[in-house]
Amino acid sequence: MSEEKAAIIFNATFVRPAKFYISGFSNIPHIKYYYVFLCFVYVMTVLGNVLLLSVIYLIETLHTPKYMIVSNLALTDLCGSTALIPKLLDTFLFDKRYIVYEACLSYMFFVLFFASVQSWTLVTMAFDRFIAICFPLRYHSIVTKPTIITMLLFVWGFLISLLAFTVGLIDRLSFCRSLVVKSFYCDHGPLYRLACNDTSLNYIMAYVAFIILLCIPLILIAITYVCIAIALSRIASGEERLKALKTCTSHLILVVIFFLPLVGTNIATVASDIHPNARIINSSLTHTIPALLNPIVYSLKTEEVLNSIKKLFKRNRLSNITSSRKLNFITAVLTE
Repeated sequence: MSEEKAAIIFNATFVRPAKFYISGFSNIPHIKYYYVFLCFVYVMTVLGNVLLLSVIYLIETLHTPKYMIVSNLALTDLCGSTALIPKLLDTFLFDKRYIVYEACLSYMFFVLFFASVQSWTLVTMAFDRFIAICFPLRYHSIVTKPTIITMLLFVWGFLISLLAFTVGLIDRLSFCRSLVVKSFYCDHGPLYRLACNDTSLNYIMAYVAFIILLCIPLILIAITYVCIAIALSRIASGEERLKALKTCTSHLILVVIFFLPLVGTNIATVASDIHPNARIINSSLTHTIPALLNPIVYSLKTEEVLNSIKKLFKRNRLSNITSSRKLNFITAVLTE
């Protein structure tokens, strides 16, 4: 009897809103210039990552397991930026701050998913560098295309399952109070805290996701570089040691660019009360800037990619010169 009554009360009070309201920034003058800046970041991100993907696709010497991982990172950067920035601009530049409930959950899933894939792709890159430096003679037998494809497919599959479950738990919540999400997108934490029923499972999954998506990748990368440092210390020649270390610089820069803002934001949030505007700016830059810088780092710091870009432009220039000469010859013949 009491269980039936409780069920009736729950059904009567369970509220699933039609829409949420994304608050974004509050009381910042000339904030539209920041959104214009994000628009510029998005355009450059698309151009940079499409260029990197095109170079890897067109140059056969880059069809290696290492550049399969780089391609995965570029694709993830492209998709992650596309999932976040256009909708963000639409929300705030055109003042469309209300978002349908189902669209909000989809928005949350894709933003978190592609950020998570970025994190674990950096772990896969660390594995590649670990094998290359610690087991150089066995590198080509361990780091093969099937191995990398299996690793990347596992990452995608596992993260889809984890985040689908985490986001899906929002569906069990009742939102009978405020519907204002104090963030720049449908962020998981600010959204589930709006619920007026038990959110303990959502809280647990938020911490599980934080550990799996941020802490474990950082620990694995740190362990990898400790092993690499030990292996490098055993190399007698300083020149050979420096040469091996140079192969890791691009990856280390990407790790710093991606993880440092995330770790800094989370530590600052736990340690002190950050003004919502400062947190939103920090979070939005953390989600957007790495995707812009990654292709630049790989293009400028990786000799193979830089040489391939030069080779590609040289090939196109020669092709244009040849086509121009053929056209001039045909024109000359026709006019005689």
